[in-house]
Amino acid sequence: MSAPSILRSLFAATFVAATTLSSTAIAVTEAKVVEVKGEMIDTWCYFSGVMGDTDATRGTSHHTCALWCAAGGIPVGLRTDDGEVYMVLKFEGEDALEETDTMMEIQSDIITARGKHYLRDGVNYIVVEKVVANDGITYMSHEDYDFVPPFAKPKKKK
Repeated sequence: MSAPSILRSLFAATFVAATTLSSTAIAVTEAKVVEVKGEMIDTWCYFSGVMGDTDATRGTSHHTCALWCAAGGIPVGLRTDDGEVYMVLKFEGEDALEETDTMMEIQSDIITARGKHYLRDGVNYIVVEKVVANDGITYMSHEDYDFVPPFAKPKKKK
């Protein structure tokens, strides 16, 4: 299955789960309260590979794009150090899947979030009840990648 096909399936599942979780008391799967630490990411660039490998979509080198994608409706995710991604359905006290102040303020930050974890079709979802800690943007990657990762630059034909 191609990356765009996987993303379409993932985004469709996110929409269905968010609609179900925000409009009814019955969850798709039984919720389990978890506390996870990771970086807030732009899921489109992370999963599609459009910007290069996963390091290209982290920290300072990808922050502006992550903000644009989040503001444009691309679902945000919480990526743990071991590469596990939790699709964020909602933040404490805010409407689901809408542009929120919290989402824009913590994009690319390393956070610890406590919330309800749901698992459906191998995809992790979290409804964030509380941002327990925010370490800010700690992955400073411009020294390594400059503003555009070298592997994302078009190559000249010889």
